Amino acid sequence: MKKILLSIFTALLLGLVLNCAAVPDKNPSLQRQWMLVSLDGFSKEQLIANKAEINLTASMVGGKIQGNAYMGCNQMSFVSEFKKGGKVKISNDISTMKACQDMNLETSFQKKFETMTKYSVEGHFLTLTDDNGTSMKFVAADWD
Repeated sequence: MKKILLSIFTALLLGLVLNCAAVPDKNPSLQRQWMLVSLDGFSKEQLIANKAEINLTASMVGGKIQGNAYMGCNQMSFVSEFKKGGKVKISNDISTMKACQDMNLETSFQKKFETMTKYSVEGHFLTLTDDNGTSMKFVAADWD
């Protein structure tokens, strides 16, 4: 009898531990097109003129969103995983390699974007933040 109870208790404990893993945030408010409005070193006018944006409307696969970004010249693709508790993981960042007149925005965006580890959605704004407090702020493209 003790062995049966121990086996049941072990199975329940194992199930509890496995279910406490990071859970993807399937928040539909994330799955939109977002316009970049704040990035260190660039004015809002520069970001708008370059149509700097990320698009998170692609379908989710296993809790991950295949997204893309446009910074005025080159197209970037990435995989993002938004987890409950405000954690984000951005990976597989690839880009077209067109020669553009001004690569400062694209270079800065790409370097900072892949280091972002936290996110928050407040109203129509998405803010990505890294472990050093550097942030990128976006506004929903469909917001008037």
